[in-house]
Amino acid sequence: MRVALLADTHVPARARDLPAEVWAAVAAADVVIHAGDWVSAAMLDELEARSARLIGVFGNNDGPPLRARLPEVAEAELGGVRLAVVHETGPAAGRERRCAQRFPGVDLLVFGHSHIPWDSVAPGGLRLLNPGSPTDRRRQPHATYMTATLAGGAINDVLLHPLPR
Repeated sequence: MRVALLADTHVPARARDLPAEVWAAVAAADVVIHAGDWVSAAMLDELEARSARLIGVFGNNDGPPLRARLPEVAEAELGGVRLAVVHETGPAAGRERRCAQRFPGVDLLVFGHSHIPWDSVAPGGLRLLNPGSPTDRRRQPHATYMTATLAGGAINDVLLHPLPR
């Protein structure tokens, strides 16, 4: 199962649209995961229309229209991988331990908020992924998104994709 991971798109606050490369990844994915901060319901509508399947949550910058349509935490099983999605996980220090306690029985946690790509494994095996932001790089050298393959209960081929400036 091919998965595209997005977070912190902030459209139209930070960009008018997602980069063409991101839309191509969405089209190629079996599932698109968005870890919050859409900013507009129009971005949710567009991703729903262009995704084979969309799993998303609201973020701290998402107002009532998005909060009415999205959960704070989403859970699913994809390719035998137990997945949770949330926007905020708190400070980087202690993140793995905190998240492993908060999400027992989960294999993969996708999160956003910081705009900083993250890929780590907590004691006990929980994989934590933050795809960064495809539109607002903040202090990072590039805007980013991630792709991965989930199959047979394994998380494979995790790639961070830097986008041209």
